[in-house]
Amino acid sequence: MADTVDLTLEELETLSREVLTRHGFDEAHAGAITRSVVAAQRDECHSHGVYRLIGCIETLQKGGVSPDAVPEISRAAPGIVRADARRGCSLLAFERARPTLIETASTNGVALLAINNAFHFSALWPEVESLAEAGLVALAMTPSHAFVAPAGGHAPLLGTNPIAFSWPRPGTFPYTFDFATSVVARGEIELHRRAGDAIPEGWAIDADGGSTTDPVKALEGAMLTFGGYKGSALSIMIELLAGPLIGDLLGHETRPASDDGDGRPWHGELILVIDPRTLLGDEADDHLARAEALFEGVLGQGARLPSQRRHAARRRSRERGVTIPEALYQELDDLRRRV
Repeated sequence: MADTVDLTLEELETLSREVLTRHGFDEAHAGAITRSVVAAQRDECHSHGVYRLIGCIETLQKGGVSPDAVPEISRAAPGIVRADARRGCSLLAFERARPTLIETASTNGVALLAINNAFHFSALWPEVESLAEAGLVALAMTPSHAFVAPAGGHAPLLGTNPIAFSWPRPGTFPYTFDFATSVVARGEIELHRRAGDAIPEGWAIDADGGSTTDPVKALEGAMLTFGGYKGSALSIMIELLAGPLIGDLLGHETRPASDDGDGRPWHGELILVIDPRTLLGDEADDHLARAEALFEGVLGQGARLPSQRRHAARRRSRERGVTIPEALYQELDDLRRRV
């Protein structure tokens, strides 16, 4: 087993904030990014945990993200909230727009948030889960850079295009799922590359369109959609809804930040929320209770709800802290100490 380092959640938060501010992110962005990556690490979602800080710093150094952009929040219509991230991180734009989104959903029963011009690297589940904790049903999606081949294709065209959903539950964690429409998140392949491990067959193809288990060749080639044509159709839907529909870019129209400054790593995110209490009135509690019977039916068969593993990890981490690879800790500690 590789050497590891144990940290309390407070130590991890301090490490993250110091890495980010050391390299130029202001306190507002550093706080928003830290809340996201620490939540992912806490819930043992390693591909979106503190290892992502390395990419944030690289993108900043290549001019691909504004470290102090102030998001502009506006209403385009009674049920539509817009957040222009101004090429800053999407996380701060979401946090600044969240109160207006909740208020809008409560008033209208349904509301839409369009986040534009954003650098986006993070998991979506913390966002939809925070909205479900406020009593809303939430659906979020975002395209990413063209890393994925459409089903039957052989070259990158689509993003990994995650989609996340959260449903409020009385007295317990919301029902939440968050997954890429590619077989796995790109970060999973990057973690295999960092560890020197092969990836499973069926995750990706190489630059010539052939199947590969080599993470380096996979990153040079194209990832595959989950479920073949079904995943490909969902991925295209996400491209359309979180791209042209909100006036933002498709995955193939963006490029990661690059040393020559030609990268365009900014794109959009769409969040749709519904307030059950506004929609259902006095009957809301009864209908939410009916939903609980469905969850109990799943568990009664010995099956697992999508967010169960994360919530169990969350309880452990709050009691014991987190464990990360020593090599990752040293890399982050080096970043904290230098510019």
